[in-house]
Amino acid sequence: MIAIGCDHGGYELKLEIIKHLDELGVAYEDFGTHSTDSVDYPDIAVPLCEVVASGAAELGILVCGTGIGMSMCANKVKGIRAAAVSDTFSARFTRLHNDANVLCIGGRVVGAGLACQIVDEFLGNDFEGGRHQRRVDKIMAIEDR
Repeated sequence: MIAIGCDHGGYELKLEIIKHLDELGVAYEDFGTHSTDSVDYPDIAVPLCEVVASGAAELGILVCGTGIGMSMCANKVKGIRAAAVSDTFSARFTRLHNDANVLCIGGRVVGAGLACQIVDEFLGNDFEGGRHQRRVDKIMAIEDR
């Protein structure tokens, strides 16, 4: 199951991504928001990331205006490796090399077509491990300092 959420700046794009997930038959849980009314992105990002960190969701997708605020907030949750992504190459390699578990996209930066391609790359690739595992372990060790 994929966890998905947004703030008001990402609401329209979240709807497009959900439509795409439905077409692909990908199960998801929607953490809100459910309108363009202003909300604070930490109120969406934290509960979603806690579900991803617990293992109850395999991966997460967060959408805000730029993707940056959501990624900053998401990376404060222990166990989360979130990446703000605006292209398919980065979406692929943040999974392959960084084992990112939360994708952050900017609804005011990326159009719906590209966003769905980014989601496909993120969901369609798995961590390679190997030499990258040592680096991910070092990233995660920072949380325990």
